[in-house]
Amino acid sequence: MKSERAARLRGLYAVTPEIEDTKALCAGVARSLAGGASLVQYRAKSREEAKAVEQAQALAALCRGAGALFIVNDSIELAQACAADGVHLGRDDAQVAYARRRLRGAIIGASCYDDPSRAAAAARDGADYVAVGSMFSSPTKPAARRAPLEAIGEAARASGLPVAAIGGIDLSNAGRVVDAGADMIAVVSALFEAPDIERAARAFANLFSSSPSTRAPTQPRAL
Repeated sequence: MKSERAARLRGLYAVTPEIEDTKALCAGVARSLAGGASLVQYRAKSREEAKAVEQAQALAALCRGAGALFIVNDSIELAQACAADGVHLGRDDAQVAYARRRLRGAIIGASCYDDPSRAAAAARDGADYVAVGSMFSSPTKPAARRAPLEAIGEAARASGLPVAAIGGIDLSNAGRVVDAGADMIAVVSALFEAPDIERAARAFANLFSSSPSTRAPTQPRAL
């Protein structure tokens, strides 16, 4: 069961931007799924509870229809309300062990930033994957501390779990992140602000089906 779950934790991890218009948000996510996103994470830091539930339920249905995993950022309660596949937790959110007790059978991801010891602790507490970053300068979190590419492998070795890389990833640098060992690349701006979201998603997803020797030295940017 664990190996089956780990096998699904691979590929493009689409992280939603803050969009008030549910129809527009769903349209963008639908295009990312059509392009091959394997996972979608819903962020609703500034949404009122009723709106967040509305959007999360709509996105959960889209992901189920596409065979993709749907993860909620921060909120165990929201994950339960929309029957999400799981939740992603940062340092200021609930503890992994607590989330595991509340969400039995769900996928739990944990941010370890640039600290492999956090990845090891998350694994001990029952996480299913860890996230490393910010890998590059990020328009979403410009003040975030940078993690070196080596942190991806270090987190994988420390935790024994799949690793998602996040922060400033676009089509000009995503290949380097995948080559460094990332099982997933979490993308916000370079995906949802791309002129063609489906095309950008396909380009990111294809990085996981090609070898370093078959890639162009520099990928074109999505923006």
